[in-house]
Amino acid sequence: MSNLKGSIEQFIEESCENIFKEAAGRPVLCALSGGVDSAVCAVLAHRAVGDKLTCLFVDTGLMRKNEGDQVTALFRDTYAINLIRVDAEERFLAKLKGVTEPELKRKIIGEEFIRVFEEEAKKLGSVGCLVQGTIYPDIIESGADGHKQVKAHHNVGGMPLNIEFEAVIEPIKLLYKEEVRECGRKLGLPEAFANRQPFPGPGLAVRCLGELTKPKLDLLRDADAIFREEIEKAGLQKEIQQYFAILPGIQSVGVRNDERCYEETIALRAIATKDFVTAGSARLPYELIEAAAKRITDEVKGVNRVVLDVTPKPPATIEWE
Repeated sequence: MSNLKGSIEQFIEESCENIFKEAAGRPVLCALSGGVDSAVCAVLAHRAVGDKLTCLFVDTGLMRKNEGDQVTALFRDTYAINLIRVDAEERFLAKLKGVTEPELKRKIIGEEFIRVFEEEAKKLGSVGCLVQGTIYPDIIESGADGHKQVKAHHNVGGMPLNIEFEAVIEPIKLLYKEEVRECGRKLGLPEAFANRQPFPGPGLAVRCLGELTKPKLDLLRDADAIFREEIEKAGLQKEIQQYFAILPGIQSVGVRNDERCYEETIALRAIATKDFVTAGSARLPYELIEAAAKRITDEVKGVNRVVLDVTPKPPATIEWE
């Protein structure tokens, strides 16, 4: 599947021209998450408008373990682009306190992202334009462009109606994920960006079911980091398109130190896909699953059970919320 009308090189050239025209001399703020989508948008925007671009990384407290430090270091070391990092963990968790409904979580996160961007833009002196890394599967699942809604992506259906930006620019909104990766390679993105597995805009909010709290998110971060380490130790990180842990909010009876315990369950998910519109379960070696489960139950306090999600998309989605 593809919406491209020509080559990737032609797409890059036309995108830069379009960004330049849409910006119309105004300052440009790019929402940088650290994933390949936003990284490609940042490089395209930098080619188009040069030093009128500022990249903004918002640390929501919903990121993977150590991700904020890794993203800012990698991007600052690679590009001479102004990058601002905003620590907004307390702000986002306060807004999400008591919220359990998945679509409401997404809408709150989508609106809060925009409000942070608006505030930072004003500090720079002008609101101007916002560049964000919406891709075509986001549009499909959010019910736009004539499709039935599956879920509101924070940057599509989760966007607030009233925004202060003079324009929202979405350079890659007609591309599928592999086309975005190809575009990134043509732009010279380091492999650390080009091959980075997708991470949802709402972050761990859609992998931690129920109310979001820092202790629950920290537990999930630790379990997720172990699973990803085991995938990478097995050398499978390039063969599996997405892999992560979920905290479903299910507690069960177990035995720890010869005593009864009642602790959390962690679900593991690894998917194989070409376009992220449909997906199957990746066939993981059993030894890898067993090693990840043992490490998680040994090393992550409060977890006594690990299960594996092997459901294809559809009927499931890749994420749990």
